[in-house]
Amino acid sequence: MLIVAHRGASNLAPENTLASVKLAWKLGADGVECDVFLSADGRVVVIHDPYTGRTAGEWRKVDQSSFSELRALDVGRWKGAEFARERIPALEDLLETLPAGKHLLVEVKSGPEILDQLDSVLRRSGKRAQVVLMSFRLEVLALAEMRWPELPTIWLKKAAKRYPSCERIAHDPSLIELARRNRVDGLGVEGAALTGDFARAVKQAGMKLFVWTVDDPAAAREMRAWGADALITNRPGWMRTQLGL
Repeated sequence: MLIVAHRGASNLAPENTLASVKLAWKLGADGVECDVFLSADGRVVVIHDPYTGRTAGEWRKVDQSSFSELRALDVGRWKGAEFARERIPALEDLLETLPAGKHLLVEVKSGPEILDQLDSVLRRSGKRAQVVLMSFRLEVLALAEMRWPELPTIWLKKAAKRYPSCERIAHDPSLIELARRNRVDGLGVEGAALTGDFARAVKQAGMKLFVWTVDDPAAAREMRAWGADALITNRPGWMRTQLGL
C-alpha cells in the first residue's frame, strides 16, 4: 500500500506548496497528491479551492486570474511565519521535485478545457509515467483515457450523508460497474464510508482502490488488510512509522 501525502505533508507545512511537497519526499512518502486548476492565461496551477481566500487571505477566482496575479499571493503565512512568501506553484514546479520511483497524484479540479495544457506540461516533464490522474468528474477522466490510455485514472467519490445526523453512508457498489463502463482504472473513495465488502468488490473487479483522507493508524491497518492500493494522508511520515513501513 502506497502512503500518499495529501496536498503534500499538509499537517506540517502549507498545503499544495513546494514546502509541503519537498517535506513529503523528505518524510518518505511514496507519492504526493495535489489539486490543479487552469488559470485565466492557460497555466496549470496547484491549488485546492476555486478561490484563493482560504490560504491567501485575498480573494481571487483562480480561473479568472493570471498566473502572475496568483503567484503574487502569499499562501504560506497562514500556516506559520516560517512559511511566509510560499507561492502558488505551477504543476511543472511539482514535477521537477518528483524523485525516481515516486508518484504524483494530480486531481483535476477544472473541466476538460485543462487537458490540452496538462498534456503539454506532462510531455515536457518527461515524468508522465509517474503520474496518476484523478477527478470527481467522469467526463474529464473518460477524455483523459482516450488521450492517454497508459495514464492511470482514478474516479473520486465522496460519501453520501444521512440527514439530520450527517452520518456517512457506505459507498454504493453500483459505483464499481459505472467506473468500469467508463474505463477508469480505479476508485478513490472517502475512507470514513469504506467497508470491507466494498473494498473487496473493487479489488475483485480488477480495479485500483485509493482511500482518502486517513490519519487514523487503526483505520489504515484495516484498509491495508482490505487491499487498498494507496492511502492518502495529511501525516505521511508519522503514518509510515505507525504502520511500520
